[in-house]
Amino acid sequence: METLRIYTDGACSGNPGPGGWAAILLFGEKIKEISGFQADTTNNQMELRAAIEGLKAVKKVVPTELYSDSSYVVKAFNDGWIFGWQKNGWKTANKEPVKNKELWVELFSLVNKIRPKFIWVKGHASNQWNNRADELAVSEIKKRLP
Repeated sequence: METLRIYTDGACSGNPGPGGWAAILLFGEKIKEISGFQADTTNNQMELRAAIEGLKAVKKVVPTELYSDSSYVVKAFNDGWIFGWQKNGWKTANKEPVKNKELWVELFSLVNKIRPKFIWVKGHASNQWNNRADELAVSEIKKRLP
């Protein structure tokens, strides 16, 4: 069965500040690009939003790979952080509340349905789809700044 590949990226002008997110879905010959803007946000929130919106755009559950240059997003699943947070009532190992809990809960719900494999890619390197996702996210900010 064909694998759906989703490339995601988030960007922020200042941290916090205005932000953009983007996801590119690749399935066979089909390419779908989606992106959005948030006026007051953080880079991590935009990285999470990109993954959420990318997974929300999935029409049919198929083998899925989600590529991100965010260690924060990828390690949360690949290193099991999110499972510990959930088990501990959304608290970190230091007993602090998990930042961006609402976004993590939304992402976790989508991950449980779609079961993507999370793959880290180096940002601003030679990966054309990661670079394109970055362009889209940054353009969302530029469209709205004077």
